Amino acid sequence: MDIHSQPIENRIEWVFEIAAQHAESFSSPETWLARQRYLAMHPTAILALKCMDGRINIPITTKTPTGIIQPFRNLGGMFNLGWPHLGEVFAHHIQQVVHAGRRALVLITYHYSKGDPKRGCAGFNYDTEAARAHTREIRAQVEHTFGIGHDTVYPLVCGFETDEDALVLHGVGGGVLNLAELKPEAVPQLTQRLTSLFPDMPAQVRADLLPLLLGNLEHIADLRKTSRELNIEHREWIVCVGRGFDFLHMPNLALIIGPYSPNLADPIRRAASIIESNMRKGRIPEDGFLLLASSPFEEIGVDRARAQLKARFLTQFAAEEITRQSPELAKKMHVRTALLDWNSRRLEVI
Repeated sequence: MDIHSQPIENRIEWVFEIAAQHAESFSSPETWLARQRYLAMHPTAILALKCMDGRINIPITTKTPTGIIQPFRNLGGMFNLGWPHLGEVFAHHIQQVVHAGRRALVLITYHYSKGDPKRGCAGFNYDTEAARAHTREIRAQVEHTFGIGHDTVYPLVCGFETDEDALVLHGVGGGVLNLAELKPEAVPQLTQRLTSLFPDMPAQVRADLLPLLLGNLEHIADLRKTSRELNIEHREWIVCVGRGFDFLHMPNLALIIGPYSPNLADPIRRAASIIESNMRKGRIPEDGFLLLASSPFEEIGVDRARAQLKARFLTQFAAEEITRQSPELAKKMHVRTALLDWNSRRLEVI
């Protein structure tokens, strides 16, 4: 079923069915054991700074178990560790990792399309070099915050080519590894290639990066057996604001905006423009779109109550910005506010 062409009521119902299925799978004994086994074998914590574009789904494209990669999303993958909320959340996560005796690998991503620049990153006005330059700035900020020795926190600039969902690794000396261009006979030498590209990367981090690359190679091979002509176009019909949207793992469904930037209005307005364009060009029905705000909590009581206030604030703020910019589009807006139980990944509409 092509969910993009369904009436808006059916699409919204489908979203929450997918969320419920995700929570059930995430919380199942088998999935929990698989996640614990993976972490025991690959202890490096992996964080991914990435664009709000729903096509950028690194767990799916690397065949990594759900819950392993910690995502941070914003328009165009634009971040600044000086932002108060982002800096606090990011540093707190790193500190938790270090206290557990683990290292961290930070994937600092940009994305582009090799087939058509207009399928690239709208946040950077399809300027891939500008997006790539920004990732280098973030890398420098990570080094400033956590050290240039890279023994504990390793920042890695990583491109994401959306036509084939291929990772493109940028080495410290300017070398590049595009997994879409890697020949099958070169796969056995992938470990040596990583050593050459990242000579300062701790051996454990390199060993824990390798499964992502092998998974991406499998994913690319699978995609090449299918037709993606529709999926590589922007067809989003959901604007998500907040955190806790890992269940939306299909491409081109949602524009996901993390609550990190002090100027939260800008990515919300950009997302609304993309939705409006999708309707105007006939990529999605004109009967409506979904605005979904979510905030996670880890504990009942104060933490959950605070998450309620945050989710309601995000809903009101986003709805007002969309209405201010596009009054006609706002008439087609269907609003939902939710909490996410971080331990079970259960989404609760409030």
